[in-house]
Amino acid sequence: MSLIDTSEPRPVPTRFTEAAAALAQVRAIYEAQSAYLTRRFEEYVQGADLPRRVRAFYPYVEISTTSHARLDSRLSYGFVLAPGTYRATLTRPDLFGDYYLKQFELLLQNHKVPLEVGLSNRPIPIHFALGENMHPEANLDPARLELVGDFFDLPELTYVDDAVPNGTYFLPTANRQPLALFTAARVDLSLQRLRHYTATNPEHFQQFVLFTNYQFYVDEFVRLGHAMMQDGAGHGYTAFVEPGNLTTPNRVLDPKAEATGTRPPRQPQMPAYHLKRADGAGITLINIGVGPSNAKTITDHVAVLRPHAWLMLGHCAGLRGSQKLGDYVLAHAYVRDDHVLDDALPTWVPLPALAEVQQALESAVASVAGVSGYGLKSLMQTGTVATTDDRNWELKDQKELVARFNLSRAIALDMESATIAANGYRFRVPYGTLLCISDKPMHGNLKLPGMADRFYRERVDQHLRIGVLAMEMLRNEWLERLHSRKLRSFAETAFR
Repeated sequence: MSLIDTSEPRPVPTRFTEAAAALAQVRAIYEAQSAYLTRRFEEYVQGADLPRRVRAFYPYVEISTTSHARLDSRLSYGFVLAPGTYRATLTRPDLFGDYYLKQFELLLQNHKVPLEVGLSNRPIPIHFALGENMHPEANLDPARLELVGDFFDLPELTYVDDAVPNGTYFLPTANRQPLALFTAARVDLSLQRLRHYTATNPEHFQQFVLFTNYQFYVDEFVRLGHAMMQDGAGHGYTAFVEPGNLTTPNRVLDPKAEATGTRPPRQPQMPAYHLKRADGAGITLINIGVGPSNAKTITDHVAVLRPHAWLMLGHCAGLRGSQKLGDYVLAHAYVRDDHVLDDALPTWVPLPALAEVQQALESAVASVAGVSGYGLKSLMQTGTVATTDDRNWELKDQKELVARFNLSRAIALDMESATIAANGYRFRVPYGTLLCISDKPMHGNLKLPGMADRFYRERVDQHLRIGVLAMEMLRNEWLERLHSRKLRSFAETAFR
């Protein structure tokens, strides 16, 4: 008798020449496997004795080709690089269905060979199968909780590393190569972490993400979101979601719709807010707080959602005498003194400016501020942003600081922007930075409470509207060109 209890019957690997049919099979396999695990776990919670270990598996998609040929060379993704066999384990087709469908379509168009869908040998950890509101520790007494690992698979770090995006994953060509940046288990882990850190479920996250380091931006985004839900039918946003999955529907689109969700008893570590669209191409704002560690943590997990772009909107120290409080800084280069990504992405790796993102930000500043052309220089400077992990950098030797800033040509300093840009580069997510100068310590203008309050009142609402408009421009005008080859290497996965 087998020591492993698995769902029967085991699905037979099947080949598909239609993307929708392949996706339907992925859905069927995943739903059957996760439902089986959930059912057996409920039996365990109710006190049933399980004679054998219970196991279910992720579905996979695979493509095998003997040709180098591909049809569309304009895209930077959607094709495999060389003859061989490529596979990806998949999860949550309810959440990633549209994304998977697009990747399948491109592979079929570019290679003219069928896709194979089947059951992988990668177990689904019980925590990931139970859903977003069910936790083993909350449903079991301590004695049975200790034995969960004897009967069900637990998350295993072997399958959740970042070897593929880091470029350290190499196999002989005879073996299967990765088809996606992340394994299914790595994706599931990040979905769990996103819910924990932001207090909103992953399905609310949108494809354009703003990061900020100040609550003032959140306050303005909440005001803007609620206003759009009252009179914003023309914007195409269907709902506004806050921590606790507190959802305010668009009253114009559906006057009878009621708010749902419950505000959490305490704020999460990095609260998220979502202006949702039916196609998922809305805008998410996350308050990441202060520091490069938070910036890396949240982008590590947002990356599995495969957003079209993310931008940093925050405050910085101006380093030039010609700058004024309230001026904008559009980053076109970064000095990475943040250190949190040094092992995964060495500092000698350049972070290129992405033309579409830069153009959208510059155009948004011009539109919202009502200036253009040469007049923009009185409000916004483009240059290098230095990011540090030391909040009290001002207390260092001033001669050393001046020398470093002179050599780097840095015009602003903050604690998050280079980290967010670096993880965008690392995970192939288009990135950008627009900062607002809140102090000039090297010129005697320290950030003090009275100055800050006045500055915030005058600038935050404008800055936030610039970020929202830039995202809308990227969605409406530059989406097809947004995923640049600058973010792709010579050894890339086919999935975006």
